[in-house]
Amino acid sequence: MDLPKQTAPAPAASELRASDADRDRVADILREALAEGRLTADEHAERVEGVLSAKTVGELDVFIRDLPAAHQGRAAASAPHRPATGALPADPDDNVVAVFSSAVRKGRWRAGRRIHAYAIFGSVEIDLSEALFEYQQVVIKTVSVFGSVDIRVPENVSLHGMGGGVLGSFEVRTLDSGEPQAPVVYVDGWAVLGSVEARPKRGKLVADILDRVQYKVDRVQRKVDRGLRKQLDL
Repeated sequence: MDLPKQTAPAPAASELRASDADRDRVADILREALAEGRLTADEHAERVEGVLSAKTVGELDVFIRDLPAAHQGRAAASAPHRPATGALPADPDDNVVAVFSSAVRKGRWRAGRRIHAYAIFGSVEIDLSEALFEYQQVVIKTVSVFGSVDIRVPENVSLHGMGGGVLGSFEVRTLDSGEPQAPVVYVDGWAVLGSVEARPKRGKLVADILDRVQYKVDRVQRKVDRGLRKQLDL
């Protein structure tokens, strides 16, 4: 007589693998705790480093369990999904490098899917307030060593970040746009004896969000029209 096979029990919630969105939410809580004075700069940097290497949801909870925000349902709040691993090209679309100098990207320029910014004893300014967003998700990887990286975005995009400072400052002012078609900018990285700051630029908006949606509709319509004309020509 064959015995029934036993089904393996489902893993506990704390044993589930953590996603990048989970890490973002915990990083946001830690950033606010630093701003409120609940954590010192050293404590914040140490915990963010742990968040970046955490593998499970339970490991993430350890870093915020002594913070009030962790018990107010904020850790489960919704957040935009990051691009999946492999969804973006490994090589950046744009490198912005300042070594004992300064580098600027501003005005009407095309923002790629991946931007790398390096400030080594220098300053980098990335101004997306008038940029053309060809993709909805933009990832900016930053490294600041004895330097500064300043990032400005329009007020009506979503802005999220994950990183930390080692005797430095890493600050991303989180934004959540109410427009589903709005671009989402992710700022990640480290500031070592330097600074990384990302925040909205007052009075600047992405004015072409609806235009881009209409452009896609028009492009589909043109393809349909061309297909019909080919059929009629047969």
